[in-house]
Amino acid sequence: MTVKELIDRKVFQVVNIGDGTERSITKPFCCDLLSVAMGRAPEGCAWVTVMGNMNTLAVASLADAAVVIMAEGASLDETALKKAKEQEITVLNTDLPIFDAALTVYRMMND
Repeated sequence: MTVKELIDRKVFQVVNIGDGTERSITKPFCCDLLSVAMGRAPEGCAWVTVMGNMNTLAVASLADAAVVIMAEGASLDETALKKAKEQEITVLNTDLPIFDAALTVYRMMND
């Protein structure tokens, strides 16, 4: 499943569409500890988190995540949203709990 296909399913709300919408999502990844995510997030993942600050975007970029999904109604702060737009990072949003959001991505990838 590509990032664009995930967006087109309209399960998650779009916060920002970046330049990597044709990238394939390798797997969902759940983590709110940025130092762990930096070392363990798989390249091309759909990273599900509640951390909505600039450091999250820096880690997403370093880890080469395909998309960041803000779960549990969390959102990017104003500075982070501006940075997501500048760096063309795709960010989605949901009210689902972290695990449920990741499970939703997993199920869509395996339809």
